[in-house]
Amino acid sequence: MDHTNNSEGALTASGTNPRRRRPPVSCLLCRQRKIRCNREDPCSNCARAKNGKCVYQSAQSPRQQRSGRNEGQPSQSQSQSQSGPTQASQPPHESVINFGNSPPETRPTISSRVSQTAPNGSTPPTPATHSSTSEIERLKTKVRQLETQLARSERGSLESSVPTPVSDYETLHSHLAGTFQFHNESFPSNQGLTIRRSFLHKKRCFGQSHWISSMALFRDIVVSIEPYLMEEGSKALLGLQKCKHLGRKIKAQRTPQWPVPITKELPTKDICDRLLDGYLRTFETVYRVLHVPSFKKDYEVFWSSEARHDPLFLVQLKLVLAIGCATYDDQISLRSSAVHFIYEAQTWLSEPETKSRLGIPFLQAQILLLVARELLGVDGGMIWVAAGTLVRTAVYMGLHRDPIQIPNMSRFASEMHRRLWNTVLEICLQSSMESGGAPLISPEEFDTQPPGNFDDDDLSVEHSLPHPETQLTSASIAINLRRTFPMRLAIANFLNGVVIQSSYEEAIRLDARLRVAYKEMRRTIQLYGTAAGQFEILMLDFLIRRYLISLHIPFFGPSFLETTYAFSRSVVVDTATKMFNCTQKTSTAISNSSVNRNMKSPQTDFGRLTMCGGFFHTAPMHCTFLIAVELRNQILEEEGLGPVCLRPDLVSVLHDAQTMALKSIELGETNIKGYLFMALVSTQLDALMQGIAREEIPKLLIKAAEDVEEKCLSILEVMAAKGQKENPGVSTEAVSGTSFPDMGDGWDFMVSLRLSIAFSPIALTCPDQMTDGSFNFADMDLPSWVLGSAPFGIP
Repeated sequence: MDHTNNSEGALTASGTNPRRRRPPVSCLLCRQRKIRCNREDPCSNCARAKNGKCVYQSAQSPRQQRSGRNEGQPSQSQSQSQSGPTQASQPPHESVINFGNSPPETRPTISSRVSQTAPNGSTPPTPATHSSTSEIERLKTKVRQLETQLARSERGSLESSVPTPVSDYETLHSHLAGTFQFHNESFPSNQGLTIRRSFLHKKRCFGQSHWISSMALFRDIVVSIEPYLMEEGSKALLGLQKCKHLGRKIKAQRTPQWPVPITKELPTKDICDRLLDGYLRTFETVYRVLHVPSFKKDYEVFWSSEARHDPLFLVQLKLVLAIGCATYDDQISLRSSAVHFIYEAQTWLSEPETKSRLGIPFLQAQILLLVARELLGVDGGMIWVAAGTLVRTAVYMGLHRDPIQIPNMSRFASEMHRRLWNTVLEICLQSSMESGGAPLISPEEFDTQPPGNFDDDDLSVEHSLPHPETQLTSASIAINLRRTFPMRLAIANFLNGVVIQSSYEEAIRLDARLRVAYKEMRRTIQLYGTAAGQFEILMLDFLIRRYLISLHIPFFGPSFLETTYAFSRSVVVDTATKMFNCTQKTSTAISNSSVNRNMKSPQTDFGRLTMCGGFFHTAPMHCTFLIAVELRNQILEEEGLGPVCLRPDLVSVLHDAQTMALKSIELGETNIKGYLFMALVSTQLDALMQGIAREEIPKLLIKAAEDVEEKCLSILEVMAAKGQKENPGVSTEAVSGTSFPDMGDGWDFMVSLRLSIAFSPIALTCPDQMTDGSFNFADMDLPSWVLGSAPFGIP
């Protein structure tokens, strides 16, 4: 072997010089992995790993260096020949240290020669010293860049290890329910189980807290009867169309022609006294809006004087009376008057606002309007949109800032400030849960403290002190509810937010937090003893359980396939049973209205609210459908040979719910779909219990639908005739500008009716004011409108 080879890396002939290592030419990642690198930028390995950029020890890749030298840089021999005697006369004790793969002309040289000492004993600066210092700084910068890139790479690999949800959209078309689009989300760890994140229906997007989330579990019923509804001359479809037609006619009779100017026309004083008392003993105890002594004083002046009164107070009064109509009697006999009051208030509040209106009374009227609309179903599905305007109005008035930040505020003004902001938060959160929309509020966006524990009379005393926490005042219920607000807000964001993922671990954590807050609230209310009103206790329990059950509903369907979610199944069933039994116990007290028409017990008030409409009506019906899902799965999960034994309490809930739904229609509800779908669910359960063949069940469902429609049709016909008799001057033609031919005309009638409505005078002059009762179908597809695809159980 020739040991005198002078090739790169070999020993010299003398053998005294050490081996000079070849400069690294691979990128850092390939060197760490010890794999072959093709020296591109990026190299093939980094490109396969989806790294955006290759990192070499030098600033450029070897190919780029060679390309640069070939194009414009002289070779090493040329450089030496051009440098002449300067580099040739380099001192023998000066060595050259190569940093990476830098080109020859940029390689720094560090002198190991002992320089001559300056007269003052310091070392004079040399060009080599400056060069080495700058190179060290450059290397430090490069190290920091590499560290940053490494940190980003590690963070990216960590994020990629977290399972990413897979989304898909599913569409369901039905003559019974309309068109729905389900946004499903699944995780790889869930073994294919999906969580429904949102629902699209009639150009509206509903989150997981909306009641429609439970209806998705009954899609098999909708799919199975769809072929029978599509048959020519389907009796079930024709009956549904007739009921829908009568429902719209009844709404038209109740709905005054827009706009409705405010007037002083009111019921007699004794009736108004009862309506005012009904409001004050129910909603005002939980949602503080008015200063009751001041309002009562103005109320007495209103009846004792014939002078001109402030229209804003008249608006407040009519809205208070409208809310009181819900608890006036068992038949809700003043529903039409309440709707008229709401339209008057809406007309006045919709006028162009001036600075003089922007104040506490105006905000109180806005709050009362939203409560009345939601309770009596006057476009109640859009309350969430109006609640956004309410929040912005309150923020514009500065209610989101605590009164301590505002100088020269009296005790009365400070406490009304806090009470109203507290009520605004509750309405915003409640509308979010009912509509399935995001709350769009955050604790970081306000600093207003909860109301003080004052009675209304205490606010007249400037330096009064709040009562102890254990003493019940007119603000105590609102204060206790406010303490659970952070947890309830987190649940609403969890269910209806866009970014937040519905992880089960987060649901369990929120469940624990809400239970702790609820226990603390219950202990505090128990300290009040018998002083606490039964209505307030029922309402607080109902509200808190509404959030608890909504939190677990997204995992209720998957719980039948995966035991991981068994806790959610238990919570949903138990909570739904308690919520429905609460309303059922109170509603049975008013089942016989002829015994005591003027009952004022808390149970009676709460029962009447559940029969009226809005949140207190849809929530129990929602619970009923969830219980029906549980019963169906108990039948399907049965493995024994004997008869299936279902929980008797759950079976009784299903039967009582049908009675409740029918009673609600008799009391003025115009949408029959809640009762219709409940009958279909009960029929399916009975068929499964009896072991009827699966292919025979759709025929039984169609027969049940026909029976329900026939029963509801007779009720609606009587209701429509009564409305025409009570309002002879307000006919369907006067409201809509069109007549109603026989439903037997079929599709030609539907098309002509829609065109006549679209070009009616009221539609052309006030298109934005056309409500559901005024035949506004601009945002609907024709099949959806014809077949009545409004949400079940909601006007």
